[in-house]
Amino acid sequence: MINNSSLKKFNRLSQKQLDNQFVNELISGLSCSPFEASAILDTVYKVYSLYFQYNGSIKPGQIIFHVVSIDSPPNLTLANCKQIAVILTFNNPTEDLPIREKQGVIDLRRHRIQRVCNEAFQQGGLLTVEDLANRLFNCGQRTICRDIQHLKKNNIILPLRSTIKDMGRSISHRSLIIQHWLKGKEYSDIARDTFHSVYSVKNYIDKFKRVIALSNENYDVHTIAFLVKISAPLAEEYFNIYNSFSIISQRKKELKLFLKKKVRISQHKRRKQK
Repeated sequence: MINNSSLKKFNRLSQKQLDNQFVNELISGLSCSPFEASAILDTVYKVYSLYFQYNGSIKPGQIIFHVVSIDSPPNLTLANCKQIAVILTFNNPTEDLPIREKQGVIDLRRHRIQRVCNEAFQQGGLLTVEDLANRLFNCGQRTICRDIQHLKKNNIILPLRSTIKDMGRSISHRSLIIQHWLKGKEYSDIARDTFHSVYSVKNYIDKFKRVIALSNENYDVHTIAFLVKISAPLAEEYFNIYNSFSIISQRKKELKLFLKKKVRISQHKRRKQK
């Protein structure tokens, strides 16, 4: 036989929890239904879960920071994007002090930029140039852009929203992916080093191959861009890389095989049309 008195005791205890207090406040104060009140409580947990859960896990020098979720598509405005809370290490004396002492303030800032961008990305968020300049490092956006360009010259790609979602005018990260491939790197290694998915890397390289194949058939840049579905400047950039970059023999063979295959397909189509 079930002890009903014990069940009543635990029911009373559960009703004293903060969740129940919050739900009851919504029902009595805002005239919400129990279903609506529970839905609001669930939303509060989704938004503020990080604040409820860290329980001292945030270390000295770390901050909770709201960033755009990596799941937000690039065509959404920032105001309409999903936001998530991430923990960023703004100051780590063990890492930062030796850099400050030996390399100076500028290199320290660049080191910190790399760290916070990677931390946000690993937690499912993406920082923007505006975040870095105006919300974190309190400097001009041009300063941050110079830092980003310096890092790119050293083959360091930051997982910013503009990079991961292919936004903005910059195409250098795509060019860098192609250069990595022409040097002999595999898709998985390129994906890891440039913070892109393997699918994205394969897609960039496939389009690069198609640009070269069409240029060998004497198509102009705008026609190539239309057929491959990329911008004309990017098509031209790919063509310039092909002509000026030192390509390893393995990749040269792959490109030759690809070009021969495309030529055979093109000739077959022409015969059919006749």
